[in-house]
Formats: sequence, C-alpha cells, structure tokens
Amino acid sequence: MRLNKLIYLVVFSTTTYLSSNCYSQTTDTVLARFNVTLKQAHVGSLEIDSLLLNSYETVPENISTFYFDTRALFEGNEIDFTHTDIVASALNNEMKLMGGPMLGDVKSNGISIWLRPSNKLPIYIRVTALNSNKQNIYSVIPIAAGMAQRMVLDDLNPATKYKYAVISQDDIVAEGTFQTAPELLKNDEIRLTFASGFHKIGLHNPNIINAILKREPNAMLLLGDLAVDDRENNFSMHRSDYLLRDISKPWKKLSANIPLYASWDDHDYLDNDLSGIPEKFTKNDRDELRAIWRENWNNPENNEEGIYFNTRIGQVEVIMLDTRSCRTIEKRGQYGSYLGLEQQTWLKNILKNSTAAFKIISSGTMWSDDISNGKDSWGTWDTLAREEIFNFIETENILGVLLISGDRHGARGFTIPRPSGFKFFEFEPASLGGVPGPEAIAKNAKNQLFGYPGLDLKAFGEFTFKTENNEPQVIFRLIDEFGNIMEEHRLSYDMLTPKKIKR
Repeated sequence: MRLNKLIYLVVFSTTTYLSSNCYSQTTDTVLARFNVTLKQAHVGSLEIDSLLLNSYETVPENISTFYFDTRALFEGNEIDFTHTDIVASALNNEMKLMGGPMLGDVKSNGISIWLRPSNKLPIYIRVTALNSNKQNIYSVIPIAAGMAQRMVLDDLNPATKYKYAVISQDDIVAEGTFQTAPELLKNDEIRLTFASGFHKIGLHNPNIINAILKREPNAMLLLGDLAVDDRENNFSMHRSDYLLRDISKPWKKLSANIPLYASWDDHDYLDNDLSGIPEKFTKNDRDELRAIWRENWNNPENNEEGIYFNTRIGQVEVIMLDTRSCRTIEKRGQYGSYLGLEQQTWLKNILKNSTAAFKIISSGTMWSDDISNGKDSWGTWDTLAREEIFNFIETENILGVLLISGDRHGARGFTIPRPSGFKFFEFEPASLGGVPGPEAIAKNAKNQLFGYPGLDLKAFGEFTFKTENNEPQVIFRLIDEFGNIMEEHRLSYDMLTPKKIKR
C-alpha cells in the first residue's frame, strides 16, 4: 500500500563484558529475571511463553492482559488477528497498535513501514528530516482492524536521517528513527548487521538489542530461528508467537529503528530439521505458512515462489534465500533438492545482473560442511547445485561475494577454498539467543577463521562496506551483547575477486 510519511525516539545504553559470564554491575546492564532454556522455548507452553514475556522486566498490565486473552483464543481456535474478540481485547486494553512499527526495505528515496492497527480509524505518519526539520505527513485508512498494513514512503531524500511518529486519534502511539540509503552509484559507507537464532529468547533481551542499535546499521539481516518455534501447521500458534514478539519492548525498539530483512529456518517453518513437505503435511500447509510469514515480516515483495528476495542498499546487493520450503526431501542428495530449480536459476540471474560492488548471499543453514558433519548443510543436501553456484561466480567473474549463514548455534567463520586458488568467505553468527549448540571448532579447522560455542554467547555479525576509494574493502566484526568486538577481519576487494577461469 502506498502512502504519504513517520517518528520514533529511543535512548539506549551499553554494558561492559568482563569474563566467564560475569558482567559489570552498571546501571546500563539489564539482568534477566527468568532464564528460559532452548528446550523450554521449543515447548512453548503458556507458562514458558509467560516467562519469556517477563524475562527481563515486568510487562504493563494492559499489554499482558491483551496477550493472554489473545493467546487463549489462538490456542483453541483456527483464527487470525482480525477476530472480533481479539480486536475487542486490544481496544479494551487501550492498544491502538497490536504490532509495529517495523521498518523494512530501505531505499534511497524511502522505506517500508509495517503496522498492525487494532481499529479502522485513519493512521497518520509524521516524518521529519533531522538536517532541516522539514516535515511530511502521510495517512492511511486500515483495510480491517487487526490486519497488517505495509506502507511505502517513496519521496524522501537519499542518505538522510529522519525521525517519525505514528499518530492515531491525535495520540502518538509509536516513534522511531531511520536513515535512507545512499544513491546506488554513491560510494557512501554501508553498515549491515546480521545474525540468527533468537529462538524467541533473545527477542526479549534488551542488552543484545541495545548493542545492535548502538552500531547504527543501515539495516539488519535476520537468518532464521527467530520468532516462531516448532508450531508445525498450527497456524494460530504461529500467530501467537508473532504476537509474543510484537509486544516485546526490546523487539519494538529494534524494529522501529532499524530496517529488517528476514529469512526463515526450520523452527520458524515447521519443526526441527524439517523442510519441503514432510509426511503428514501438505502443499496447502506450506502455502499457508508462506502467507503467514509474509504477513508478519516486512520483506520486499519481489518474488512469488518461496520467500526468497533481493534488494539493493547503496553498493550492496542483498540476496536472501529460502533454504527450507523449497527443499525436496525425496530427492535429498540430488541436484535441485536444496533451493529448487526455480530459485537456483533466479539466484544466478540476480548475481549476473547485479551492478553492486558487493553481494551478500544468505543461507539458513551453512554453506560449508565442517560443523556437525555437515548436518543440514548444502553439502549433505545438494553438493551439485552448490558447486554450480560457486563455479558460476568464478566463470562469470562476479566480484565482491560474501556468504552468510545461520542454524549452527554459536559463531564461526570459514573460508571455502576452490581448485582455482580462490576462497569464498562464510560468516555464521547464530547466537542472538545464546543457546547451546555443536562444537565451536571443526575437527579439521584448517579453513576456519574463528569459532565460539553457543551456550551463553549472545552476539551478532556486522559488515562495514567501504567503497569511497580505489581499494574497496569490507570489515567483518563479531560483537557481543554488550558491544565488545570479539573478532575483526578486513577483506580487501582482491580477496573477493575470483581467479579467472575458463567458462
């Protein structure tokens, strides 16, 4: 839906990491009131979700009442957010927004904003340029109470910081800030954060959210295992988990101030290690899951099959793949079983036609096969298709490719050597929730850059792209929940330039 313009002012703080899970007791540190384990998060019972909701601070009574009312309705019925009882509870508890704002798809001339209003009254969005105080006002009339609204602002200035306010019935109901992307041919510095593995737990952790916000990225890429946890084809409980996300105060700070792009992995999709259409599920189940995913995230809508997409942020092409719903279980190990043939072709076309200096390609599970014997990686699903992509990048001389992945709890970096002598670089920070996982260091670590175990590690990755001179480079950093830089790796453009090989 097109519209006319938005605000949000948030003040954040940091903490200091000492050692061995001991944190400084400063006023900036927010200590957990309840520690929910990964196993408990997977269970997702009323008791567990209630602990998650209040894991760092007590939620205001009106918000918790609305959540419990709505969760009870979702647990017993196949309904969505437009149900009259859910809308009534939101209004009774003075919640003019059930969810949002969530920023997404930032462009040089604007941004997308996602909201879930609880009524059909007009919503006004006031946007103010910080460098001039020039204001724009946008308005939209919701289609239905409880239905997600995605609004596109497309007449703003490039590389400009804005604040915005969401106004309903003369009240400011949400505020935030954002910065538009630079023009495509400009060599402005771009900073992107990325990670996976919230597992619902990390969504309520203000420390990790504040650390991300302090880095002031242009956008953040979320690579799976995020808000929904093992709900299979219980569609109402998928919606319940999204509501648990949307009423989280830390999450609202993140989504209102940083444009987000999201792809799913197994726990978001159906359940642990599931993909494609397993036994007892149907194509209709998969289609419904895709529809719910699209409804509850603010991704670009430039592809109909699956949930994969691409977007351009300055000199960076972002390509996020669907590595779950297109997998063909019956053909595991055969060509086309991981991405599917249509997505494989789409990826090659995007890479070939991109004019961006850098290209990021995400995979929900790892590109390399060095951890857990390649469990769920490309190598145990579709080595032929992975080789085709790698060979295509080399033969077409596609420059500036970086690989990112999630799933394997912890944080690791790898090089993937090629027969030509070229190396791909893969970065895998899968630790937003700080949950246990496999070994940090591979048994054969000759190609490993770094490795940290998952338990109690809450961290995210960051790319800083510098293209302002004749020697472009990207800096990778691994940053913990208190803002400490754990790893830093500088990659020159030469290191991301394939060796010339014959077609």
